[in-house]
Amino acid sequence: MAHLPRTPRLDNPDTDALRHKILNYFHTTFDRYEQLFEVLTCDEAYTVKPITLRHPLIFYYGHTASFFINKLLLTGLLKERLNPHFESIFAVGVDEMSWDDLNDDHYDWPTPADVRAYRDQVRQVLDRIIRTAPLTSPIDWKHPWWTILMGIEHERIHLETSSVLIRQHDLKYVQPHPAWPCCRDSGPAPANQLIDIPAGRVTLGKARDDAVYGWDNEYGQREVVLEAFQAAQLLTSNQEFLAFVNAGGYTDARWWSEEGWNWRTFAAAEHPSFWVRTDNVWLLRLMCEQVGMPWDWPVEVNYHEAEAFCRWQAEQSGTPIRLPSEDEWYRLYDLAQIGPPAPGAAMNANLHLDHFASPCPVYRFAQGDFYDLSGNVWQWTQTPIYPFEGFAVHPCYDDFTTPTFDDRHNLIKGGSWISCGNESLRSARYAFRRHFFQHAGFRYVAGKPPRVLPGSRYESDELAAQYAEFHYGDEHFGVANFPQALARLAIDLAGKRNGRALDLGCASGRASFELARHFNAVDGIDFSARLINLGVQLQQQGCLRYTLQDEGELLSYQARDLASLGLADVAKKVHFSQGDACNLKPRLTGYDLVLAANLIDRLYDPRKFLSQVHTRLNSGGVLILASPYTWLEEHTPKEEWLGGFKRDGENVTTLDGLHEVLDQHFELIRGPEEVPFVIRETRRKFQHTLSEVTCWRLKG
Repeated sequence: MAHLPRTPRLDNPDTDALRHKILNYFHTTFDRYEQLFEVLTCDEAYTVKPITLRHPLIFYYGHTASFFINKLLLTGLLKERLNPHFESIFAVGVDEMSWDDLNDDHYDWPTPADVRAYRDQVRQVLDRIIRTAPLTSPIDWKHPWWTILMGIEHERIHLETSSVLIRQHDLKYVQPHPAWPCCRDSGPAPANQLIDIPAGRVTLGKARDDAVYGWDNEYGQREVVLEAFQAAQLLTSNQEFLAFVNAGGYTDARWWSEEGWNWRTFAAAEHPSFWVRTDNVWLLRLMCEQVGMPWDWPVEVNYHEAEAFCRWQAEQSGTPIRLPSEDEWYRLYDLAQIGPPAPGAAMNANLHLDHFASPCPVYRFAQGDFYDLSGNVWQWTQTPIYPFEGFAVHPCYDDFTTPTFDDRHNLIKGGSWISCGNESLRSARYAFRRHFFQHAGFRYVAGKPPRVLPGSRYESDELAAQYAEFHYGDEHFGVANFPQALARLAIDLAGKRNGRALDLGCASGRASFELARHFNAVDGIDFSARLINLGVQLQQQGCLRYTLQDEGELLSYQARDLASLGLADVAKKVHFSQGDACNLKPRLTGYDLVLAANLIDRLYDPRKFLSQVHTRLNSGGVLILASPYTWLEEHTPKEEWLGGFKRDGENVTTLDGLHEVLDQHFELIRGPEEVPFVIRETRRKFQHTLSEVTCWRLKG
């Protein structure tokens, strides 16, 4: 069988040739996917779930076809649906969110013949579009044809994930097939050994103008210098893993994380899932058959099992054995000088279906000083997937990666025997739940634990996300960033005094960072720990990610970083802590400036705060107050309001109340003046507010 075509370059100026290449890429992918389902023995095999946590295979048979239609409708390349019912029931799969979250929903699935006929219709539609739709070069991710490539690469992903489900199916539902030949070579496994890797720099991330299709999480950039470490020459073989099984590794909680042990207990696992014990003989379940255990093939396990083996092996060997980080895998890949898949020639890797429809011995494909850095089976890393700097979601597939930014999905690298197209590239980044089974094994390394990576979570708390956008996001309607504007005013008034500043009610910390441009030290204090944590995250990781409501359930994903704001170099001068402005700790004193932005009308006792704030300032220090004076009894008892009421029949404003409390110790040196701010609530709803700013100097 001819090799599957590689994922094509999309910058060929000869649009006729480009059109022909994409047409061939589509048809060969569509054909190969349908060929996968030919291993099923009967119609019942389509509708009986291989595992309870996933849809039956009939869903995946129809899903990739309906995906094309649903995405092409979004870009206007298709104007009408083919089968609205199918394009609804096949649209969204079951995300295996938890190994104990069983989904028993009932679906009235169509027959395989009906889905086969639907796939024929989709093929005809795609063939017509690719042959006749206007095409310009290059195709980038804003190009309408990007969704055609998206659909093809999506089907290649499901070629792999569906093969895993078939491998988990009852044997009576599957049969060997000449299009899916397994490797027949096996023998004793050679001894593994650690190879020294020198310190060096790695660069991760895909450029926006890269000529080959990529998924959203691949774009952006990360550069890191790695310390020296050691890496196993071979993937961990079935034979090497057998020692862990025989040592009672599955019954000793010492080797497992809490999450891993909970999974092992729930699953009652005693050995790798694809191992079968019959009459004291070990067999291995492949996609369509069981064979005698090939001990020199790579073991296939989930993350928990791989991690437990490494902990056990570390104690046995006295060496700090662990799983590699994503960065370390790239270091090995680059040192081996592995090139991209070349058209025509078979790869020097058990990859892209160029050789087998199964794993093969771990010493078959040498790559530099190692074997199988790419191909044979995916390799678990200890790195939860996270977005690179510059990450953005594609508007036609906004939930491809973002649901996995939860620190629960770990990256797998290198691809397996069936990984093709985008999956086979260096830049590919796929992540799965740690209990998930894939054609995945592992290579262990030895060395110091890698540095902590940026967190992957997007702040989804509505209030916290609004504050993040208010402090670090885009300006709207020509209104300047409010915390930045106040900080600049404060720095101007402070003059040459640049000792210490106190930012009370700092929220997510933008004004604190801005004040650090001038002051030697800044304390940011807020009552809300969830808001302070945003500033702490920025300070520690340099980046903050959050979701914003666009309309209804639709979200946009934002990432802000201190470097682009020119604040990275001063961030270390800021110290954030939780505190009550009406009951500040004694150590918070000796300041040249106190900023209280939009704070006083949220205090339970604003007079107490104002009557004591002079004790926090150095002689001649400046106090800046900003507030829209929105007095609400849910925050401040009415008897504690500074203004906004009548006394003896006369209006009492908040400015009057400020003078009553502050004039004993302060003189008003600027204001009152109105400073506007805008808070984004949704894509089309904004709150415009005027905050009154007054500036006071402590009397000498």
